[in-house]
Amino acid sequence: MNENAHEAEATTTEAPVVANRKQPFPQGFLDTISAGWASRPDTAPPAREQAAYAARRRAAVSAAFPGQRLVVPAGDLKVRSNDTDYPFRAHSAFAHLTGWAADAEPGAMLVFDPVEGGHTVTLYFRERADRTTPEFYADASIGEFWIGPRPSRDGVAADLGIATEHIDAFRTTAADRVVGSDAELDQVVSELRLIKDEYEITQMRLAVEVTASGFDDIVADLDRIVTHPRGERIVEGVFHLRARSDGNGEGYDTIAAAGPHACYLHWTRNDGAVIPGDLMLIDAGVEVDSLYTADITRTLPVSGTFSPVQRRVYETVREAADAAFAVARPGVKFRAVHEAAMAVIAQRTAEWGLLPVTAEEALDADRGGQHRRYMVHGTSHHLGIDVHDCAQARREMYYDGVLEPGMVFTIEPGLYFQIDDLTVPAEYRGIGVRIEDDILMTADGPVNLSAGIPRTADDVEAWIARLRG
Repeated sequence: MNENAHEAEATTTEAPVVANRKQPFPQGFLDTISAGWASRPDTAPPAREQAAYAARRRAAVSAAFPGQRLVVPAGDLKVRSNDTDYPFRAHSAFAHLTGWAADAEPGAMLVFDPVEGGHTVTLYFRERADRTTPEFYADASIGEFWIGPRPSRDGVAADLGIATEHIDAFRTTAADRVVGSDAELDQVVSELRLIKDEYEITQMRLAVEVTASGFDDIVADLDRIVTHPRGERIVEGVFHLRARSDGNGEGYDTIAAAGPHACYLHWTRNDGAVIPGDLMLIDAGVEVDSLYTADITRTLPVSGTFSPVQRRVYETVREAADAAFAVARPGVKFRAVHEAAMAVIAQRTAEWGLLPVTAEEALDADRGGQHRRYMVHGTSHHLGIDVHDCAQARREMYYDGVLEPGMVFTIEPGLYFQIDDLTVPAEYRGIGVRIEDDILMTADGPVNLSAGIPRTADDVEAWIARLRG
């Protein structure tokens, strides 16, 4: 049943606006609905683990904007169709600065009010309504009769370690700097996430762990997947079950791309068959309840073994990934990771006779790039509470910045020979391969958080044989 399907409107002293599917409540309902409820426990919870980390993040934002009023909205519900909404997910900056994650309330506002020496910080949101109010039973968007228990202001204040007020007390001013509409503020809250703290790193490890289980689920279900005419949808569904059972959901739309679909970088229709003899590229990540997400890609031979050409392409991509990992060290430019991977891609595609120039000429910054036809995307991006984290950071802090301990980023080279690409021999056409891992930079060098998911061609074949039975 649609959660709003039986929504009715409260009887008021004023003439109500009656929609064509709403029915007025009869008097007997109105006389009795507020009585007969057990009392609610009102014990304040202990502060959640991330509260102290979020407080330090707020202090950093406060220091960057002395004397200025800052507003960080959680965001509102977004309509999916007519009167149904998409599942709510708070804005990443809001979640990062409050510690309020999968359980955040739509419409909430985090406000920094300037005072001498810093800011006072207040979280405004619509707390739960008393059961004697019409909101409780008549409002299908926020009424607890419809959507279940909602938090109290005192409970949230204790949980997050932030002063709280009812959203009705929130006021905005023309001078407010608002996340989402103020470029400088967006930049600061984005760059704040470049270096992950201990809590964030723990959550990233958890996201990778659950994602690894999701990939195991897919491999174990390959026999069922290949029998369905839209096997890509089965892949998506199998992973979704793991993401929702062990996390908050997916961090982004799953790419389940079999055969020629693997050559389309953002294939999310996932409506094709999964055919033995083809490769299947799966790009998927679980977002855990803290909203931190993994982002991992593996490419599988559907039949369980790579053909010679498939193996050649696959192992070249792995070589590029390993070269990128080898150069990643504290103090190295972030873009050096991409350059190392692209050097391998250019060298191998030139050796195979796919380029009209030498590898060295293809790598020329001004006149080269011929190899990019087969890998148009970048090799790395920051990862965290967003799948493409820190996206509003300055270029000199991101692509032209240096790697530092605490950074989490992907390494994800690929090769994609589209089915109708006449620049490659027929045996290559329709082969798409990407290998993507999630990397934590430490003072001692990079750590591949997803190394436990098989990566080499031999290990992938053994993985499929083991789990397929």
